Amino acid sequence: MSQRQADASGTSPGVTIVTQTRVREGDSDAFGQFQAAISAAISRQPGFIEQSVLQPSPPVQVDWVILQRFRTVPDAVAWLHSEIRQTLLAGVQSLLTGLDDVHLVRDMDAGALPAPVSVVITTHLKPGREAEFRLWEQRIASAQAKAPGFKGYRFEPPIPGVQEDYVAILRFDNEMSLQGWMDSPQRHRLLQESEGFTERVEARIVRTGFAQWFTPQEAATAPAWKQNMIVLLLLYPVVFLFGIWVEAPLLTRLAGLPFWLSLFVGNVASVLLLNVLVPLVSGWFGWWLIPAPDRARRTSLAGTFLIILLYSVLLFVFSRLA
Repeated sequence: MSQRQADASGTSPGVTIVTQTRVREGDSDAFGQFQAAISAAISRQPGFIEQSVLQPSPPVQVDWVILQRFRTVPDAVAWLHSEIRQTLLAGVQSLLTGLDDVHLVRDMDAGALPAPVSVVITTHLKPGREAEFRLWEQRIASAQAKAPGFKGYRFEPPIPGVQEDYVAILRFDNEMSLQGWMDSPQRHRLLQESEGFTERVEARIVRTGFAQWFTPQEAATAPAWKQNMIVLLLLYPVVFLFGIWVEAPLLTRLAGLPFWLSLFVGNVASVLLLNVLVPLVSGWFGWWLIPAPDRARRTSLAGTFLIILLYSVLLFVFSRLA
């Protein structure tokens, strides 16, 4: 049995529901609370594995992106049609602008959206034009694979009764590379060629960020400025201590590396360390990241003061070590 056949039978390693939705300006906090309710409900759903939430990062990404992994396609479809999900969605419609994009993407080793920046492209075809589209899709897939910064490509056909569009996910190493391909003359020529058999083509950019270091609930409900403050609280001592203990004595003086290269090595080491430290420390500050609703303002002020106090302590201590 081929990989495609295995996927179609529902016995693949898993499936991810990719939801992209746009929230009205000023309603992000309320939508974050809705995501907390969704997280609680979906955790009890049969076949559920994990959920990740990527908050908007304007101007490149203006949508909320929610990734919900299930063991099988039937498990994911059952959640999409579940009464609890429909009830929760009905209560949040006033916060949204436009329609949600909801797609099922069968998981592979690389996952659904592992690269720093991706674009989800949905294509609705004119009736009876599938064969032409398939041939054209092979051509554009070959062209985009040669684009600078290209990291990977996923292509999903429609799922009858669930998803009527073709879905493609392109992954690039950074936003500049992605935008370079999206704006390229070659891509525009190929899109013009597809106008005869496509009715609608939509593209939405997705970028990852600090949210990957936090729990799904923290990423969904904690404001971005709180996440940034936690990251800075750990980034500063990691960079400082690596600089005086490793970079200066070992990389610069002993190994003789130039400053630009030793700095790069230090940045790589810092990011790797933050992968371990941020999830650990964010757990200690869970009371501040997601405060109880009845004392949210007081808790947020107290936690912010504590973080600033810790900044001050680090500055004082490191001023003595410098």
